[in-house]
Amino acid sequence: MRHRSVATRADLPLASTTYYFESLEDLIARAVEFSGNAELEAMRRRIGDVPHRRRGTDATVDLVLDLLVGTDGPDQAARGRLIARYERSVASARHPELRDVQLRLRAQLEELLAEALRRSDRVVRAEQLRRLVAMVDGAVVAALTELDPQPRRTARGALLELIDVIAPPAPQHIPPHSMAAHTIPPHPGQPHPVPQHRPEPQQLDRHRSLD
Repeated sequence: MRHRSVATRADLPLASTTYYFESLEDLIARAVEFSGNAELEAMRRRIGDVPHRRRGTDATVDLVLDLLVGTDGPDQAARGRLIARYERSVASARHPELRDVQLRLRAQLEELLAEALRRSDRVVRAEQLRRLVAMVDGAVVAALTELDPQPRRTARGALLELIDVIAPPAPQHIPPHSMAAHTIPPHPGQPHPVPQHRPEPQQLDRHRSLD
């Protein structure tokens, strides 16, 4: 990549790229950040529409894949954006100037994913969240190399087996009024209480009539 090729692609004079960016590396870093922020903003809007309710395994997996992968289909633009995300990760390993940018983007992505899981009434732990993202990333990259790439289907099969371990459903609290319906067992060593027999109203009436 060169300043001239960027200016030509953007239909701008060459001086504009050299004026606004300190170096070619700075230009690339800002382009990566711009692309990543646009992806995060789309994810943020999607999560804003997600209602807070308890979701089962399938529904939780589908929500996660909607955010991280998208759909398997003929949308070449969506597939291009998906590939670009992994190209950014690889590029950050080769170019130290991109590493900080990529780390910031990844941290924001994990925060958004954690919010989506909380809205699904799931327990979220940072170390498990990284494991989830890494597993989806590995499945998607492997699927993209196939002759008929279906990254969502591949990631879904792997995630269905582990989502309840990585992000288990939050424990449900028993309402106080339902606790009263439960019988409290006696303390060890104490006899079980003997229920007292109370006569039915009809029996009371009968006794009164006999009196």
